[in-house]
Amino acid sequence: MSRLSLLTLLLCFFAPVVRADHSLDHARLARELLGPETWARVIRIENEGRSRRYPRIVHALVFELAGVLWFYTDTDGTQSFSLHRNRLEAEKADFAPLLRDIDPGFTRWTVVPPEPSGARAGKPLPNGCFVESVAALRHELAAGAAVQRPRLLSFYAPASEGVAGHTVLVFEAGGRTCVVDATPPARTHRFSPRLAGEPLELARLLGGPRVVTARWVPIEDWGWRTRVAATAQPPGSSRPGA
Repeated sequence: MSRLSLLTLLLCFFAPVVRADHSLDHARLARELLGPETWARVIRIENEGRSRRYPRIVHALVFELAGVLWFYTDTDGTQSFSLHRNRLEAEKADFAPLLRDIDPGFTRWTVVPPEPSGARAGKPLPNGCFVESVAALRHELAAGAAVQRPRLLSFYAPASEGVAGHTVLVFEAGGRTCVVDATPPARTHRFSPRLAGEPLELARLLGGPRVVTARWVPIEDWGWRTRVAATAQPPGSSRPGA
């Protein structure tokens, strides 16, 4: 049994190196960036495996997006968490089989009570480009921007430890293809509308010729849009993570 073949996003191209164990602060910061309208849980995992990929205690964020669950850690970013489609409520009720599929050493877990993050304001979320891209869309919608066909673009390139990935927000507005790279310092690029249908070409404009794979992650969700509008930030608020 394997995870849905939606996305496995390893280390982001531009992510800072995580040297100390601040995983709880980072998981809580990721939760704050996604906003109250997104279902999410910070969890503490006891890792009993022998792999060096994860530390002995792992803090992660599990969140819902586009009808499936996702799994973020500051160790290796965001990856798909759901094992099946159309079983969302059952998967929310029991993370155990999903965690074992991530790593067999993930044998025990508990939900961490919600508290503010201790991460310093203005610092990027380690390996957080996926989460920050969703937060950027949340900001655009809350500000009333005319966002059409929003989606994430995830792209991958060879790296010393296998594959590195990066994710950006893509949408159409004013007859252009707009790309928001939300990893601080946030940047917005505008391209020809033709590139809205060319993920690999668009990804190579952003990440260079070493990019070998690119894919869309659909995130259009009108119910989520409505919830974002209901919790809109006051005018003049800064973009999360910017």
